[in-house]
Amino acid sequence: MSRFQECLTNLAYGQAVMSACTAHPFAIEAVLDHAGSNGIPALIEATANQVNQFGGYTGMTPADFAAYVRKLSEGRDCGVILGGDHLGPLVWRGLPEAQAMSNAATLISQYVTAGFSKIHIDTSMCLAGDGQELPNEVIAKRAAFLCKHAESAADPRNLPVYVIGSEVPVPGGAQHTEESVGVTRSGDFLATVAAFREAFEAEGLHSAWERVVAVVVQPGVEFGDEQVFEYDRQRAMPLTAALKSLSPLVFEGHSTDYQPPEKLRQMAQDGVAIQKVGPALTFAAREAMFALYEMEKWLVGESARSDFIETLEQAMLKNPQSWDRHYHGSAEQLAFKRRFSLSDRARYYMTDQSVEKAARILIENINTHKPPLSLISQYMPLQYSHLREGKIKLSAEALIKDRITDCIREYPF
Repeated sequence: MSRFQECLTNLAYGQAVMSACTAHPFAIEAVLDHAGSNGIPALIEATANQVNQFGGYTGMTPADFAAYVRKLSEGRDCGVILGGDHLGPLVWRGLPEAQAMSNAATLISQYVTAGFSKIHIDTSMCLAGDGQELPNEVIAKRAAFLCKHAESAADPRNLPVYVIGSEVPVPGGAQHTEESVGVTRSGDFLATVAAFREAFEAEGLHSAWERVVAVVVQPGVEFGDEQVFEYDRQRAMPLTAALKSLSPLVFEGHSTDYQPPEKLRQMAQDGVAIQKVGPALTFAAREAMFALYEMEKWLVGESARSDFIETLEQAMLKNPQSWDRHYHGSAEQLAFKRRFSLSDRARYYMTDQSVEKAARILIENINTHKPPLSLISQYMPLQYSHLREGKIKLSAEALIKDRITDCIREYPF
């Protein structure tokens, strides 16, 4: 049994495994510290468009990301489980099947070789030449093809576990304003599992099928740049009831960002035992850095300031491809969303050289010119309370990570 399977097996009623899908260093450190303080391993995942054989938007390959997380975990009393999210032809969905799936096979093999032990295989997207909608059989056949490559790349002493599914929410949240979010129908869920089992067995992947631990479904939760759809357990009841017939399988819930803690607990009680969060973590980090920026204006002369917000805005305007499909509206509305959207497309720009430099200056200014408690109370009242209680030290890094941890604490570990 893998460490991740042990985590699932040891969950108490109403608990879930939180999966942090992020490459942000402060977010990863916050997850590691929180997991360590609770005596559990940290599950940290990279998404295919974030980390791939061509670098992704982080510039990291799977091996790079694995080394990066392990470096951040040094000196911390916490085990780490690495996961691969949306591994499939996501990045190459505009290409014909042969080329897209060849790239996806290389991608998943590199993830497994690099030591990622929780693998979400996602072949739910249409490729060039496909119709408007893919049948389960095609999705499952492509997934089995990728699983075979993953198995070939795996260390026999550390075989990966798999997450499957055919109704997979879009990575990073909804791209357009929605009126509502549908819940996966119980019959569709059962048909998906049957199709995947048949496809895996046709490829001789009997051992791999025994390591399928979860199915991605849509339980009715989603978020966009200015809206959050909360979990409604009554609407999800037919779906969650169907899961009981397939124990020990669990649901993996995507886009759980911004769900109230009580809704997250209900999801865990209803079988959504893996709860993924990504943009909410970087939203909290961005929020904290904006608060530090406001403090900086009271502490440092204009010529020595970081201009962090202005620098981030210029980077987003210079290269709009990471936000312009997600944000819609007037010039004023777009300017607001670039700074404050729940989708947090700003996270794609934190590795921009100019933004990184501005962030370093901001952190140095806060650490050099220690803000008084009154200023921290004004802009970060929760962190002010934690400072007064002795839970954190006064530093820019501690304030940022503690703000991120506010989000992490809401998950039902």
